[in-house]
Amino acid sequence: MAQAQAESVVQTIIRELTQTCAVGGEAPSGNFVDFMGTCVVQDTRNMFNGDHTLTNHDKQILKELYKERHTTASIWSLDTIKMQLYFDKNYTSRREFLKEINRMLELRLNQVSREITECRLKTKEQLDVLYRKIITFILLGSGMGSPSDISSVQEATVALQSIFPPTELGAFSMLLKSDKEQQLSELTMTVTGIRLFNKAGKKEEAEINFSELSIIQYTGHSNTAERLQTCGFFLARTAVPAVLCEALSVTSQAIENELRGSQCLAWKYTALLEKYKDRLPGESDVSLVQLKHALYNVRQHELFLQILLADAGLCGKKTEILQKDISSQINLLKNSVQPKTAVSTTKVYPLFRALSKLWSELQDEAELQNVFSNIQLGLRSFLTSQAKIFSKDSLDSLLEGLEVITDRQRMNESSCERIDPAEMKQNEWLLFETTDNLAGLLVQFSGFCGYTLVHNNGLLLPGNPYIGVLRHREKLYVFSSKEAALKFARSPDHFIALVTEKAKCFPELIKLLKLHQNPAHMQPGEAVIPKQKCDSFTQTVVHPLESNIVKPYEWNEWELRRKAIKLADIRTTVTHSTQTHLSHMRRENITQTWLPKEVGCQTKRDGQTGVPRPQIFLAGLRGQRDGCVEKVDLTRSIYE
Repeated sequence: MAQAQAESVVQTIIRELTQTCAVGGEAPSGNFVDFMGTCVVQDTRNMFNGDHTLTNHDKQILKELYKERHTTASIWSLDTIKMQLYFDKNYTSRREFLKEINRMLELRLNQVSREITECRLKTKEQLDVLYRKIITFILLGSGMGSPSDISSVQEATVALQSIFPPTELGAFSMLLKSDKEQQLSELTMTVTGIRLFNKAGKKEEAEINFSELSIIQYTGHSNTAERLQTCGFFLARTAVPAVLCEALSVTSQAIENELRGSQCLAWKYTALLEKYKDRLPGESDVSLVQLKHALYNVRQHELFLQILLADAGLCGKKTEILQKDISSQINLLKNSVQPKTAVSTTKVYPLFRALSKLWSELQDEAELQNVFSNIQLGLRSFLTSQAKIFSKDSLDSLLEGLEVITDRQRMNESSCERIDPAEMKQNEWLLFETTDNLAGLLVQFSGFCGYTLVHNNGLLLPGNPYIGVLRHREKLYVFSSKEAALKFARSPDHFIALVTEKAKCFPELIKLLKLHQNPAHMQPGEAVIPKQKCDSFTQTVVHPLESNIVKPYEWNEWELRRKAIKLADIRTTVTHSTQTHLSHMRRENITQTWLPKEVGCQTKRDGQTGVPRPQIFLAGLRGQRDGCVEKVDLTRSIYE
């Protein structure tokens, strides 16, 4: 039997097992039964061969193996697998979360939107009902209050009347459905912006003279300013961002507290597994295999909490940015409307819509925070079974006399051991001195040491990237010690295969070590995650060397055809000449003329003379009362 046919039989057996469990009172999910059944098939200890035809005896053996695996497996192993399936089902990327939040909002608004856009107005009562539905749509779309809250309805009504009075419902009902939906969206954003602006400056209400403020709408509505003043357009208050920041802080703190608890348990379980190789001391009913399942359970919980904590931190940073943007937008609105007695709606309405958009993004962050909190609470239920067997007192008694080492202490102790690339020239190593962001690289086995897992029979120890990161087949591997790194690097493919075999004995390791994302270790039914790609382009010079340009080259096919037709037409054409009367019995004459040369001659020589400057001195002007003045000529002779 082909492999595909064997997998089809296995899927049929899994469906039968699901029905059997349901009849027996159990209600496992289809993903859980599929995953456990796949683990049974791929476990080499069961010696299942999918290449031969499955007999009825083989099918019965598979059913018995599954039931045995399901009943004899450690409860922590099952809890870890259920935790993994729960996280895969409920967690996705930030972008997908936001898409789902917006989709749920659209579903919530679709019914009211249809009632508004498909309404046919005939009486005044129908106009009033339609206007109330528009207010309900605005409240649901803005998230500021409930349609059952009288104060919220009043605020929204007054704000809507300032920009869309009931007298405009007739023109609204004549629009197309798409235009109605667009106008509803614009009204929602504008009213939301007005209410936010009202809530942002209530503290300054006593300091502002609202009677002098008005807005003129340059579309024919002269009473717009009066309506805006009536609704209290320039009031303000908001405390929602502060509440959201407090909620984010509480969520992050709760995740950090649970993360520290799981890490402490992981360090304690690791200390016990390192100390006791065969069995636990005393008369403990817990075996080392169950202790390993417990270690995998808390390590998986730790990894999930780290993901949630990183997302919560990103959510907090986004919230801080949005708060600053909202404050800036409110200040811009204040500066736009307060100094003026008349403001154009074409200028101020876009500011209200921009404020509403920021508010919507802030609400998305609040929804994300709620999602992360719910996932964290859901993960907690998969740890309760540990407290029933390992109480704090019993665990402390087992750890008496043992030193519990944290992950940070292990890294500090092993950081002094560095890989020398000269020792392992056949491998490629990434070192701290030559690689940026070494700790943030995407490494295999979720950052755990593969050699320790194989050599210590299932012990999980986090790898230290500062020892050196091995690059093998475009994948990165970290190790808990230099010795583990050197031994793994001598035969990496061998140890990778051993890790895969170890994961088949402990099914929770498949997702914990992210082996299901490796196409070489794919489980049936798992989808291959495509490699990330991006668009890129290069710009080259058209003619880097002028000497290589081919002048007669032509790329246009139609131009080549035109030239070919022209040549073919010339081939069949005869050239004729005719003698005219003007040229009869005449010959062609050519005469060459030269322009006259520029000629000059010298007839005289220019000359010049220097005449002395006249100088006269008058003597006797000073010092003599009755003396006479004498005139002395001091001019030099021209002959000197």
